[in-house]
Parts: sequence; structure tokens; C-alpha cells
Amino acid sequence: MSEKIYQGNIITSKSFDELEIIEDGYVCVRDGIITDVSKEWKKEYRDHEYIDHRGHLILPAFSDLHMHAPQYPQRGIGMDCLLFDWLNDYTFPQEANFKDETYAKTVYAKLIRDFIAQGSFHLVLYTTIHMNACNILADMLKEAGLYAYTGLTNMDRNSPDYYVDTTEESLRKTEEFILRNMGHDRVRPILTPRFAPTCTKELMEGLGGFAKKYDLGVQTHLVESKAEAAWAKELYPEFASDGEIYEKCGLLQGSGPKIFAHVIFPTEVEERILKEYDGISVHCPDSTSNITAGIMPAMKMSRKGLKIALGSDVGGAHFLAIYRTIARAVQISKMKEFYEGDERVKLANAFYMATVNGGSIFDRVGKIEKGYRFNALVVEDMLDEKLPHFLIGCIGKVLLHR
Repeated sequence: MSEKIYQGNIITSKSFDELEIIEDGYVCVRDGIITDVSKEWKKEYRDHEYIDHRGHLILPAFSDLHMHAPQYPQRGIGMDCLLFDWLNDYTFPQEANFKDETYAKTVYAKLIRDFIAQGSFHLVLYTTIHMNACNILADMLKEAGLYAYTGLTNMDRNSPDYYVDTTEESLRKTEEFILRNMGHDRVRPILTPRFAPTCTKELMEGLGGFAKKYDLGVQTHLVESKAEAAWAKELYPEFASDGEIYEKCGLLQGSGPKIFAHVIFPTEVEERILKEYDGISVHCPDSTSNITAGIMPAMKMSRKGLKIALGSDVGGAHFLAIYRTIARAVQISKMKEFYEGDERVKLANAFYMATVNGGSIFDRVGKIEKGYRFNALVVEDMLDEKLPHFLIGCIGKVLLHR
């Protein structure tokens, strides 16, 4: 049994609207689980290994709930484009490169090192249509000790000839990926239809069958732009909205997480679905600014009881770090407030989205609180001559990354 006591300036969420800050506080950890958080030294700490981080910050590791792993090399490219031009001119050609396994290994190794360096330990990741590359990423995530949901991306129409599956191929590969990667305690499969316009109804219903058969969750893009939402309704005229496609095709039947990126223009139908199925809307402020899609009404949705998390959405966005996304969520909400009267996002709100809400789909992560895993960051004094680094308490053991 390993018992440790960490001393430092603790920052965690007290509530959605309030941070809790404990100066020179103590975090007691037994076998990777927090057993006590205190403002004062206690005599029962005497026999614990003492780790001194006074003057440094101890905070929960971040969760990135929407990111396209194969787009990591193209971050910042095509920022002058709207969504569909960006996809066709840059993104689809880039993702097609992942048929090369050597390329996939090189990119994903660098990506995972960057995630750890930026303090994002809990992830929901898109991949590509390439089975071997998808398995390479899953295996690397497992080896790194990170928490993640990831899945083979489904596309059987409205995609380039060089980067598309048949319906049968997409379903076959998806089930193969599910069966290979089920049962791991940290890295788990998730259904990944790219978005409704690139998936036929037959494919969506097939994925709905997997949701029920294997009790899986789903990640996708939802009402990302007015053009995307209108196109989805045009292709699925029998459904009332973009969100209803996923519901009626059965993709929300499993108990796994329901992750919807962007949700910039939710209708009453989307809001009902999000509440009924405990869905999480992922706010990606950088990418939706870059492709001029719009700004999620994050606070309006939060006040209605909808759960909002944060995502980097690289490579639509140009930075991987969620602490930057926290700042951006606050920044662009001021424009939402100025032009549309929506409540601005405050630091405490954005921090909660990035830690508590994002961590809620994983196993007891997202807070510095008794009963939670010590998946935590220790951030050195920014005035130190060295670059800041993170100390990671992860999955019952401490990993050191500098």
C-alpha cells in the first residue's frame, strides 16, 4: 500500500460558479485515490511519504472531449476557410495519409507526448477510417496510461473517392475495432459517425445496432453550423432535426457517454435529447471561431441544466492545450454577451467544464476531493527560470513528465 501526502496550493471546483482554493493545503493519497484534503496538517499524516510542492499549484488534470487525432499535423492550417472548404481542401487529404502505418505511429506518438505535456489526461478522440491506424492509437493510449474513448470514423457518402468506405466496410471494421478494444479499464471504444451528412441511414442504423448490442456511447458533431444542420435535414427529411437522426437511428441506446461537439444552434429537440440521454455538449471555441461557425450559447445551455465540457478540436483549432481553451471560452463569451445578450462565461465556469464535467464520463476524475483519483497536475511557479512542467498522479502510480 502506497500512502503519500502532497502539500501545495490546491485549486479545484467547489461548484459550477465557484472555485475552491486552499493555500498550502494537503492532499492525502492512498494507492492513487484521494483519501483526504485538508487545510491543516493532521497527526495521521505522520507515516505518509511527504512530497513538498509549496508555492506550486495542485489542480485536477484536464479533459479534452473533442479532438481529431489525425488532424494534429494540420493545426492552424486553413483558418481562412469555412467548414466544407476546410474539410475538402485540407482535412480529408490529411486524414487519408493514415493508411500509412509508419506515418500514424509517428504522428500519434508526438500527439500523446503533447497531451501529457499540456496536462490533458482524459480524452475523446476521432481517428480515421483506417483500422490499423485506429488500433495503433488505442494501443499507444493504453501504454501511456491515459483515459480515452476513441473509435473508427464512419463515412460512407459525401466524402472523397480516396477517403470513404462502403456501408458494409464501415460496419465490419467498426465491429472489429469494438471487439478488439472492449474490456480495457481506461481506453474504451465509442461509436464515431463523422456527422450525419457523411453517413447513410443504413450506416446510422447499423451503428445503432452496435450501441445496443455492445452498450456503447457515441461521439459526433451536432448543429455545428447553420449549413451543416440544413444539409442534415435535407438528407434526412423524415427527422425533425440533426439530433433526432441519432436518436431515431438508435445510436443513443447504449449506456456509454453521448458526446456532441459544438451544438451551436440547438433546437428544442436537441435540448430535449441532451437532457433525456444525459448528453454532453462540447464547447470548442477556437475551432468554431476559425471556421466562422458561431459561438455555443454555453451559459444559456448550462442554466437550463445541460452539461457542457470543453474540447480543443485540433486541427480546426490551432492549440491543443485545454488551459488555453478555458481562456478562449471566457474571451469569446464576451462577444456572445455583447451581441446577443447571453451570460458571459467566467473562469470558474470554464474550469468546471474542463475538469468536473469533462471528467464525469471517466472513472472518478476531475476534482481534488476525497474519493477521486489523483489524476492531478502540479504546476511550478511561472517565474521559475525553467519552463513549467507537470507532475502526474495517474491510475494508482505517480508518473513524472518534464
